[in-house]
Amino acid sequence: MFNSKYLIGLSLLGTLYLSSCKIPALTTVDPTVKVPEKYNKNSDTNSVAAVKWRDYFTDPYLQNLIDTALVNNRELMITLKEIEIAQNEVRLKKGKILPVGGVRGGLGVDKPGRYTSAGAGDATTEIEPGKAMPDPMTDFNIGAFVTWEVDIWKKLRNAKEAAAKRYLGSVEGKNFLITSLVAEIADNYYELMALDNQLEIVTQNIKLQKDALEIVKVQKEATRTTELAVQKFQAEVYKTESMKYEIRQNITETENRINMLLSRFPQPILRSSPTYLNDVPRVIATGIPAQLMQNRPDIKQAELEMEAAKLDVKAARAEFYPTLEISSFIGLQAFKPGYLAKIPESMAYSLVGDLVGPIINRSAIKAEFNMANARQLQALYEYEKTVISAYLEVANQMAGIENLNDNYKLKVKQVDALNQSISISNDLFRYAKADYLEVLMTQRDALEAKMELIETQKARMSAVVYIYKGLGGGWQ
Repeated sequence: MFNSKYLIGLSLLGTLYLSSCKIPALTTVDPTVKVPEKYNKNSDTNSVAAVKWRDYFTDPYLQNLIDTALVNNRELMITLKEIEIAQNEVRLKKGKILPVGGVRGGLGVDKPGRYTSAGAGDATTEIEPGKAMPDPMTDFNIGAFVTWEVDIWKKLRNAKEAAAKRYLGSVEGKNFLITSLVAEIADNYYELMALDNQLEIVTQNIKLQKDALEIVKVQKEATRTTELAVQKFQAEVYKTESMKYEIRQNITETENRINMLLSRFPQPILRSSPTYLNDVPRVIATGIPAQLMQNRPDIKQAELEMEAAKLDVKAARAEFYPTLEISSFIGLQAFKPGYLAKIPESMAYSLVGDLVGPIINRSAIKAEFNMANARQLQALYEYEKTVISAYLEVANQMAGIENLNDNYKLKVKQVDALNQSISISNDLFRYAKADYLEVLMTQRDALEAKMELIETQKARMSAVVYIYKGLGGGWQ
């Protein structure tokens, strides 16, 4: 136990230190960004973000790909290890709050000079009659010790709470990675289906062009057209056939992007039959913007990082205050091992309290405090940027779905009209009512329109995927 004089001395020392030091004021900042109340006039609280990804993406081949990625994806494994590191960081910070204790034993030798107070005292001291103190003096000790930094200013507790916030943030980071992984696999899967459809359309168009080429050859034999027309049609066939190999290369690259996400070497991706143009994107319930704060893992992670940065500022400010450290020891001590068994004569104990205040290195502590303040502002700006980005992402996808649906309807009408024009131009050409250039241009326009129709459908499906991700779905 401390005696009253010692406690009074510590108090006076602490008061003197604090009164002589100028400690920076604690400043914490809060977000100023507020999202709008609604996305549009028809917004309600129903949100597709609450739907599990397995219920949102019902294609069994796509579900199997996502399941494989959630087990094998290396980036996800790295993130899981980051969570484990953050969890152990919390344990480490928590351990620093508690006293540190243990058992120790020691052996030492001490030889003071003869003409010193210690040496003269040892020379004239007898432990037992006729037995002088040994020279040199050995020291044997064994006992238990405890050291404890008393967390007066909550420095250690704030550091522990900051580590806990970052641990929770790492969990949210994992959830956001899952959301992104699910969305990326789904988008590439739909890309594959689009390429399958394009390959099928190109193959059909090649057959159509070859039929037209045969008609031109017959007409040339009948001197109703020239070799120029034959070569023009032949070149168009070659051009369309070359497109097949470009599409096949795109299919290979897209399959390997999925294989990369699944952390496996190249292999074919099983997928549903290419009925891509018949797929109707689902109606999306967007909910209200405030739900983004609860559903988006990246927003929750940024918020936790901001809270951790605030606690870091408090911990850094506490470095300006004196630190109270208590250490104690109890055990046995003697200059010969045989005397260790003589109790209570060989018993030794100590209890020391140190109040340490930084003076010389205050500039370093101030620099650390300023850095913590800067990181706090950085975390705040990152949080606000994430909130704005999330809202704009959803708003863009909502507008995209609406505009792409209207665009798709017009593309369908364009393709239907061009399909009819192909038949008409072929008949007119057969009866010399149209020249070969009109037939060529009609076939080319029809092919381009069909390819654009598939691209528009792909964009529709991508918008459905990414608005689900944008609303915070996919990690459940």
